[in-house]
Order: sequence, then C-alpha cells, then structure tokens
Amino acid sequence: MVICYERHSMPIDCLIRTPARLFGGLLAMSTLLWPAFAQKPAAAVRPLPVIFDTDIGNDVDDCLALAMLHSFASRGDIRLVAVTITKDNVWAPRLASAINRFYGRPQIPVGMVANGQTKDDGYLKKTIEAGHYAYSERTEDAVALLRRVLTAEADGSVMIVQVGFSTNLAHLLEVPGGRELIAKKVSRLVLMAGDFAHGGAEYNVKTDVPAAQKLASEWPTPLFWSGFEVGRTIKYPAASIVRDFGAAGTNPVADAYRLYMKMPYDRETWDLTAALYAVRPDEGYLTASQAGVVSVDKSGNTTFQPHAGGLHHVLSVNDVQRARILEAFLWLCTESHR
Repeated sequence: MVICYERHSMPIDCLIRTPARLFGGLLAMSTLLWPAFAQKPAAAVRPLPVIFDTDIGNDVDDCLALAMLHSFASRGDIRLVAVTITKDNVWAPRLASAINRFYGRPQIPVGMVANGQTKDDGYLKKTIEAGHYAYSERTEDAVALLRRVLTAEADGSVMIVQVGFSTNLAHLLEVPGGRELIAKKVSRLVLMAGDFAHGGAEYNVKTDVPAAQKLASEWPTPLFWSGFEVGRTIKYPAASIVRDFGAAGTNPVADAYRLYMKMPYDRETWDLTAALYAVRPDEGYLTASQAGVVSVDKSGNTTFQPHAGGLHHVLSVNDVQRARILEAFLWLCTESHR
C-alpha cells in the first residue's frame, strides 16, 4: 500500500495527531510504514524545551534545521529556549538572531562559543546584507547561557540538538557542577555527528576532536547520533527554495541557501535529521539502534559498540523513511510561507 502526501492535502502533522483508534484497520496493515501512531511515553511533555547548538555558517543545513524548529514551536510542540553557536565568527550569532526575528521570536537568547573553531565569514555576512535583516548584537557566553537556561527548566525536560562541533557542550561538562546540571535537567542529546558507515572522520567531529571525545565519554544522559550517512541520502530540493520561500531578499534561510553554493543544487539534510528526531523520536522517521557506546579516536573516527548499559544510540534510515522524512522537511521548512 502506498500513502501519498500532496502539498494541498491534509498536513502530515494532522495525520500524525489523529487518534490511533480511528485507524485500527489501517494501522494493522501498515505497521512498518506508520509507527507514528504508537503511544508517546508519558514523559513526553509538550511544549518541549529545546536548545539548538549549531555551527551556523559552515553549511546551510543549520539554517533549514533552525527554520524547522521554529515551525515546531509554532505548532506548540517545542519552546526554543536558546541557540548556542560553535562557529567562532561574529556574524554567526547575528544570522541566528536574524532568523529568530524573521520567525517572530526575537527574544530567544543566543550564546557564543569561547575560543571556538572556524573563523571565516562563509555566507553569513552576505546573507544579512542580502535582505538588510535586523538582528540583535546581544550575545552571552555560551556556557553561561546553557547553565542559566538549564537551571530554569524542569528536571529531565530539556532536549539538546547539537548540529555543529561539541565545543560548547564539552566546555559545559568542564565547569564545576556542569555534569551534574546536565544529568538533572537534560532528557536526551540528539547530535548530527560521526560517520558510522566507515566513511572516515566526519566534519563536526574532526574539527574539534578533543571536545567530541569528551562528549562521547562523559555525557551523562542518552545520546542519539545521526551520522553523516543518514542526512547524505536525503537532499533538500533547490526547487523548494525557488518555489516556496519568496523572492531573494525576503527570507534569511532561503538567502543563505542561495549564497552557500551556486544555484540550483539539492543539499544534504544532515542537521535536519537530528532536529526532526529530537522532536519526533517516536514516529518512525528514523530508527534508533540498541543501546551501546560510541567512541571517538584521535583522528575523529567514530565507532559504535552495542552494550546493554550504554547511553548511546545510532540512528539509521531506510527507503520508506526517506520518503516520509523529505515530505516532513518540505512541510516544516516552508510552513510559515503557505
């Protein structure tokens, strides 16, 4: 059986939220395709407080992932409580602020890495200038912001989505009481990092190997790794940028996409996969492995070993899931423009 989602049909989220009892027969026939109807754990409180930790400016999938999180916030699924930056360039927090303002949430605090990596401008300044986008100059030290935000939230409630280097979170582990605060407040960490298909050292890991090693060995809550091999197989279409986001100079996410590479190109969705799984872990978009341990060697290579007491899980995707994921990406990234 094939279920199609037309752009003018009922949004995918409406189907996901429909009570499972109305689909008794369909559910029995399509268990593999539609695990989305499974009962959510009682602990899945909405709106979920989310921290987005990003190296925005090194690739454009960070911008699309942030747009997705704003869509989830508009749906009432999450509260985006902070954005922290791991790219050590002054234009990175400015672009994050501009995107937050564009989506109607200028109050979201932005934290900046201390002694970080990758100092080039990339597309950052050009994107701000393309649409004369307003942004806040106000930033906080990333670790101080993380501590403040975590302290204010309920125990065991915060989801962290890391789609850049592990610098900020490793620094948080190092400060007095940091590890204990994480264990008390964070429910899980979902990160786009690693390569578990033997492709070598992945960019987010090899750019700050010591931080990735510290995170892998010391983080005290469950970690879900969306590796390079997952997002590589799902590409966001340039046609959507042209069709769904309006003219150049009207949306900072689309302008960043246009400026990152020569158009038209379809870009891999590495960071989007982590953001999607963080908010919708129980709806069958991605498959989590059994528990185990991820280790990072001195070159940045990542390996996973199953272990019953491990906190780590590696995510994977199949062809059916890829089709569903891409449709979800298209809906979520463009929702504010329809």
